[in-house]
Amino acid sequence: MDVLEKEKLKPGKLSDLKPGLKAIVYKIEGSPLFKKRISELGFIYGTEVKVIKKAPLQNPLEYEILGYRISLRKEDAAKIKIVSHKVANLLPKTNPGASITNASRTKASDISSKKINVALIGNPNTGKTTLFNHASGSREKVGNYAGVTIDVSNGKYKYKDFVFNIADLPGIYALTEYSPEELYVRQHLLQSDTDVIINIADASNLERNLYLTMQLADMNYKVVLALNMYDELELKNWTIDCKKLSALLGIPVIPTMADKGKGIEDLFKTVLEQHQGKSNQLQLKSVHYGDEIEKSIGTISQNIDQNPEFKQYHSSRFLSVRFLEGDEELLKQFIKEKTHHEISSILSQELGRLENILPDDPDTFMIQRRYAFIQDTISQCVNKNIHPVSKKWNWDRAFTHPIWGIPIFILFIWLSFEATFNLGAYPMDWIDSGISALSDGLKQILNDGPFKDLLIDGIIGGIGGVIIFLPNILILFCCLSIMEDTGYMARAAFIMDRLMSKIGLHGKAFIPLIMGFGCNVPAMMSTRTIENRRDRLKTLFMIPFMSCSARLPVYILFIGAFFSQHQSSILLAVYSIGILMALGVGIFFNKSTVVINRVPFIMELPPYRIPTLKNTAIHIWQKASQYLRKMGTTILYASIIIWALGYFPQDVNYSKDYTTLISNAENNTALSEQTKADLILELELSKAEEHLEKSYIGQLGHWMSPILYPLGFDWKMGVSIITGMAAKEIVVSSMGVLYHADLEADENSVSLIEKIKNRTYKDGPRAGEKIFSPLIVFSFMIFILIYFPCVAVIAALKKEAGWFRAISTAVFTTMAAWFVSLYIYHVGSFLMG
Repeated sequence: MDVLEKEKLKPGKLSDLKPGLKAIVYKIEGSPLFKKRISELGFIYGTEVKVIKKAPLQNPLEYEILGYRISLRKEDAAKIKIVSHKVANLLPKTNPGASITNASRTKASDISSKKINVALIGNPNTGKTTLFNHASGSREKVGNYAGVTIDVSNGKYKYKDFVFNIADLPGIYALTEYSPEELYVRQHLLQSDTDVIINIADASNLERNLYLTMQLADMNYKVVLALNMYDELELKNWTIDCKKLSALLGIPVIPTMADKGKGIEDLFKTVLEQHQGKSNQLQLKSVHYGDEIEKSIGTISQNIDQNPEFKQYHSSRFLSVRFLEGDEELLKQFIKEKTHHEISSILSQELGRLENILPDDPDTFMIQRRYAFIQDTISQCVNKNIHPVSKKWNWDRAFTHPIWGIPIFILFIWLSFEATFNLGAYPMDWIDSGISALSDGLKQILNDGPFKDLLIDGIIGGIGGVIIFLPNILILFCCLSIMEDTGYMARAAFIMDRLMSKIGLHGKAFIPLIMGFGCNVPAMMSTRTIENRRDRLKTLFMIPFMSCSARLPVYILFIGAFFSQHQSSILLAVYSIGILMALGVGIFFNKSTVVINRVPFIMELPPYRIPTLKNTAIHIWQKASQYLRKMGTTILYASIIIWALGYFPQDVNYSKDYTTLISNAENNTALSEQTKADLILELELSKAEEHLEKSYIGQLGHWMSPILYPLGFDWKMGVSIITGMAAKEIVVSSMGVLYHADLEADENSVSLIEKIKNRTYKDGPRAGEKIFSPLIVFSFMIFILIYFPCVAVIAALKKEAGWFRAISTAVFTTMAAWFVSLYIYHVGSFLMG
């Protein structure tokens, strides 16, 4: 600051820097939380930052720093003070941090054991889960954006006589208390019996990735560094001297290409050597934070080491560093578990001493030391730009364009829906024909009776009505998977951030909402990556309004029957209403709650990557297997129950003596054969309809009629709504069972679509009217969109937010569905005369 005052200069704001220009970071202002987080991501004194572009709505902005791209809002970028390169040359330089040799890990592992516990740890989007899948043979979901892994996944890898128990942990930038996943990973390391850590880093972006490596070094774990995506580094014409990097860090370094399965065997061979202590020539290095800070670390570590029981499980150096960096969560846990209250007073003394000596806060100073050590290390072993690299087309010019960015996003969604209908129509027809042939064949060979009715009307009618939509679901899921794997999903969050900010959220919350189009359950789990609890809860309440793939069979059924000329547009309208409802919920919560310590919008924009056929196939197979498992369990059981409730009781009191009427018709010689057949068929259908209405399920449906009548729904639709609470696909299977009596009414009406198009009321005030009309169908689809999320979603919501919020959501969504459908039906009826 003295230099700037002497030269009568003032630092500028990063938010004022125009796209395409570069500057040097001078100082970070704002809350301690913001300062720490933004510093850990590389915005430290003396670092160059470049403005790439603004989002289509002019906020947030994309910046490039330390070789990667990150998004910040204007109000957050304004807290980062910058100077020009010319002024930066006048400022004092930072000194690289020297390295020191750490002692071995305090908790010894059994090196003779044939089972080795391995933890995969790394930054988001470095290919951790891809490596995990290749090593363990698992099929965990991977994606080209942060937050795909939201829990620990366990697998095994066998090498010779050894078994590696692998734990794939969520991607993190640092071992801090900033986000739930960072707390989760840190707690896993502190409490688990991990023998070796595989630290996975993006080979082409070591400057950012090695920050986490330096924190792991403080924990005194046995570490192996995997330089993943090494082929991308080679495409940039860069080289890394792995042996020299290994010597500088004090840990083995292995290049890998997880997507191709290369380097994995060498990696685990090295893990074995590290576990058995065969890499003793390498001495683990840690950053030297300066004499004064190291003195404080020693004082605090001495106090921690006085308890041998605690020392057995934790690294006293790591705890001391975290305490000096102001990690309140870890300090509270330590004091609570071990009752070392005296450490608080020692820590206060050391922090007070350091504040009078250091030029900056201890945590900021330590972050700068880590990056200084990293930069010095990289300068010695990474060789960049040996040959000029040919320029490639910048896809962001179109996908995040100020004018075309949002229309292109809407176009992609519309094209996904178009492919869902048009491409899915062919396999849908094939499956439908196969089911009809199966049903007809069984009718010919089975004897009449309950078993035949159960098999054909219940099981085949229920499951068959749902399974034909499997191709449509897989096509939509494939489209979403491609957008995720290419990195476009992160761009969607970037361009939508301005709109999300209106409801108090940032673009990062947009990804769980988009994931809700696939399934609401993993979408709710992915909210764990949202740092602020208030924002996390708000996103949880919004997700049920995002139309999951389980609702898609309902839409396809009715849109195919009543909106064949505008299928994609109607489907887009239904999804849009769900999005608007979700935004309305967000706005309501934003207005009714007070924002405290708003979390800054910070999100990495990964490079574009070509989706691999294997990953896409894994995504599709996971969805198909999930759908088929639901067919064989939930939908099968529901179909049998619905059939049984409609089949019994058998001895109902009919309003007419159908047996006599049918007999009279058969013996009536005055009628022509065709007229006689039509009359008999009409009597049989009337009898079947009356039996269904007086069955148990008919009684349930008529009990609901007063509630559903104002919406234009008949009692069978009410039954489908109730059964759909278990799983939304059951709405279609229920209709397949309930409307199966119409199968013989027309030899050409072999599909459920034809049945619902022609179904009419037999009696009552609407006698002769068709049960389904375009208006009623649209109202019904919106009801299915909004009302009670399935049981699995309520269970997930209970796990994430508690029973009260889960039950409240179930009640609120159902009430909202009733009122919205009521409005659509009556306003639509008025407008249509």
